[in-house]
Amino acid sequence: MTYQPQADFGTPESRSTEQVTLTIDGRPVTVPAGTSVMRAAAEIECSIPKLCATDSLESFGSCRLCLVEIDGRRGTPASCTTPVEPGMVVHTQTPHLQKLRKGVMELYISDHPLDCLTCAANGDCELQDQAGAVGLREVRYPVEATHLGQAKDQSNPYFDFDPSKCIACSRCIRACDEVQGTLALTMQGRGFDSKISAGLASDNFLGSECVSCGACVQACPTATLVERSVAEIGTPDRAVVTTCAYCGVGCTFRAEMRGEQLVRMVPWKDGKANHGHSCVKGRFAWGYAQHAERITEPMIRDSIDQPWRVVSWDEALGFAATKLNAIKARYGATALGGITSSRCTNEETFLVQKLVRAGFGSNNVDTCARVCHSPTGYGLNKTFGTSAGTQDFDSVDESDVILVIGANPTDAHPVFGSHMKRRLRGIDGRPPAKLIVIDPRRIDLVRSPHIEADHHLALRPGTNVAVLTAMAHVIVTEGLADEAFIRERCDWDEYQHWAEFVSLPTNSPEHLAAVTQVPAETLRAAARLYATGGNAAIYYGLGVTEHSQGSSTVIAIANLAMATGNIGRRGVGVNPLRGQNNVQGSCDMGSFPHELSGYRHISNASVRALFEQDWGVELPPEPGLRIPNMLDAAVEGTFRGLYVQGEDILQSDPNIQHVAAGLAAMDCVIVHDLFLNETANYAHVFLPGSSFLEKDGTFTNAERRIQLVRKVMTPLNGMADWEVTQALANAMGLGWSYAHPSEIMDEIARLTPTFAGVSFDRLDKEGSLQWPVNEAHPDGSPIMHVDGFVRGKGRFVVTDYIPTEEKTGPRFPLLLTTGRILSQYNVGAQTRRTENSLWHGEDQLEIHPVDAEDRGIRTGDWVKLSSRAGETTLRALVTDRVAPGVVYTTFHHPDTQANVVTTDYSDWATNCPEYKVTAVQVGASNGPTDWQRDYDEQARRSRRIAPVEAEAAE
Repeated sequence: MTYQPQADFGTPESRSTEQVTLTIDGRPVTVPAGTSVMRAAAEIECSIPKLCATDSLESFGSCRLCLVEIDGRRGTPASCTTPVEPGMVVHTQTPHLQKLRKGVMELYISDHPLDCLTCAANGDCELQDQAGAVGLREVRYPVEATHLGQAKDQSNPYFDFDPSKCIACSRCIRACDEVQGTLALTMQGRGFDSKISAGLASDNFLGSECVSCGACVQACPTATLVERSVAEIGTPDRAVVTTCAYCGVGCTFRAEMRGEQLVRMVPWKDGKANHGHSCVKGRFAWGYAQHAERITEPMIRDSIDQPWRVVSWDEALGFAATKLNAIKARYGATALGGITSSRCTNEETFLVQKLVRAGFGSNNVDTCARVCHSPTGYGLNKTFGTSAGTQDFDSVDESDVILVIGANPTDAHPVFGSHMKRRLRGIDGRPPAKLIVIDPRRIDLVRSPHIEADHHLALRPGTNVAVLTAMAHVIVTEGLADEAFIRERCDWDEYQHWAEFVSLPTNSPEHLAAVTQVPAETLRAAARLYATGGNAAIYYGLGVTEHSQGSSTVIAIANLAMATGNIGRRGVGVNPLRGQNNVQGSCDMGSFPHELSGYRHISNASVRALFEQDWGVELPPEPGLRIPNMLDAAVEGTFRGLYVQGEDILQSDPNIQHVAAGLAAMDCVIVHDLFLNETANYAHVFLPGSSFLEKDGTFTNAERRIQLVRKVMTPLNGMADWEVTQALANAMGLGWSYAHPSEIMDEIARLTPTFAGVSFDRLDKEGSLQWPVNEAHPDGSPIMHVDGFVRGKGRFVVTDYIPTEEKTGPRFPLLLTTGRILSQYNVGAQTRRTENSLWHGEDQLEIHPVDAEDRGIRTGDWVKLSSRAGETTLRALVTDRVAPGVVYTTFHHPDTQANVVTTDYSDWATNCPEYKVTAVQVGASNGPTDWQRDYDEQARRSRRIAPVEAEAAE
């Protein structure tokens, strides 16, 4: 099909419910009040020429190309800045307008190189299109040389800036301001001397505050800002709408193709999670799918000290099935298990847990989602009756107070972070929302250009429950609770019991200040703001869940929302920011050892009967093993075989040496992934996976939004991941016969009440659906608990603060907490194989100047990071973003293996690891530890691949 860009209506859509009728070029049109004349014309496919206008940005009115004539009005107003009026009669094309537009366009062209045939934007250039639209065929003015001598800025690895082609429309500046909120770009000079600058005159795009989100590239109407991939490959000739495979925001993109070659990923303006915005990962970091290190053929080996042998799919699957069946026959079904992936589709995840339960015969299935967000499922299910967030992302537009705890949206969920920043800046015309940040580290939201938190509660890591209990103490004792809401919507007796508990003097901010290290007056002010500031919404992340009291913290958050009535409408709620793209979906699909899809316990006989009848097998009623239990059992000799799809537990799980010991003790480890990851060092079978660009399916984002993933190219390995899992099941004799992922979704829908109304056809037609989608909610549920909680009455649960067992002391006096950075993703398997490593090529240890001075450490020095579990080395970054006594690092790079120092302590309810609190010592070092050197050598030997030619000769 012919490539067509998305329609551009010139100015944003009006939200008014009042309708206005006018006439444009003799045709009547009815639009909402506040709509611009330009957009009204576009609604009836009347295209008014424009250059500075685009519907992702507010009206600007600078290019003077969109002039119109209006009966009864003098002059020629700009249609982009002129709102419609009842009875207005508009003329968009007259001889006078034609003359004016040609004159304006001549001025633009006189300062623009006429190299269209060799320009990267040829055929995809708005200036070129508009010159044709106004009928310009010659230019009377001499070409100015103002910009022609300026050098290209090629510092950014993904796009170039060519000032010679700039028409000073300011769209890139406005996109950086209005869409991204970074304000990295400015306009310098006037008239023909006007030019775009990335900050100071000496700055380039790479060295500036630019975060490479691509909003400026998207907005540019010429080839001034253009992707290098477009210049190298050419303009696209077709596009497929799909969903990003990075974080839990779930951005929708147009994968724009030339043949089977991906040219660029353009954020889809109709994407309901991202509204046409993107971040550096989703927009540009897709090159890993074609990376040279990707494994595209199956490999096997008898033991992990041998090199890999490349084999056919039939041989690899037969080898794996034989080993699994032999283990089951000798040691029983409980000796086998599987791990699902939050990076894979719902359909693929569902098949893996089905393979474990129906094929292996055990409930030994777990997921990385438990390692990050299982306390969310437990805590919200206990209090509200459902295991997911309560709002859609757009709900933040109605928030008056935003409380961010244990999350860093601008780095980990950047597109939603930009959305939140727009509300905090008040650019929608309303007063800016107030902001409370609860985090031991000074994240960007605490203070950055044009944003500053009203309160930053820089708590001591591990004291979340104490801080939230102290906030509840203020709300209850100062009479700020919403009693009417509580009496109507919650269990009153449980509330009174909870209120009595939080009112105790021992739970006051003053008493707990010694524990939390948050000044009492700061905490009291934050509590009052949350309770009385209007619509108050809570957003939280892994800094809440990855603690020994993770579930208690989620419950404490839910308690606060119920106590203040901040639940069940727009602008409020409890909103977990899921880490990976399909964390929500992998939980929904039954990836936990104690739950089937839809969060129904495996011990429930009636639920189990539904699956047994559909699958034709008998399911064991007892919960299976979680990942750490599998590893323990492997060391003991009772767990022998593991199938891991799309996860790297050796890098992402805590206490790496324990993980390695468990994997090494198994008879058969099957890794199904794109690359030879760290876990594959201990694998016997490697099944090559497919990227999100090579398959169909669905992802479910953090707002419960189910969206289609569409195949845009043929899988390099020959099969999509769901086909690989099906092939393994059939090699074991299960006889599965799915022809397409839509059939798997049909099975999910008939077995899972919250997905009952979901199908590929509906998703294709409607774009997305937010579960529950069923008879009670046929169109989905953007906002949960509107008229009542899923469980009936909201339940208050007492959350007593219990200090973690991980203690600081003379040997380990500092507390380590971990997190993510914008340019890298999770364990870095994808982003490390892109140019994103230019921004973050190694993990660094952030340490406060006081702690650094005590240890003689300077920025850039090698330091040893030691804990009771292990030690590693990395470079130091001296910064006051962390408090004295706290150090921080990321976990994106395997040569650091930060999780070698994290402990086995975990959440009391879900075993979610306590990544965020580790007692450590930091000291000067001169290079890698012995453990790192040994690990590197073991990894190098483990990744040897025997030459195929030598194999054949033998």
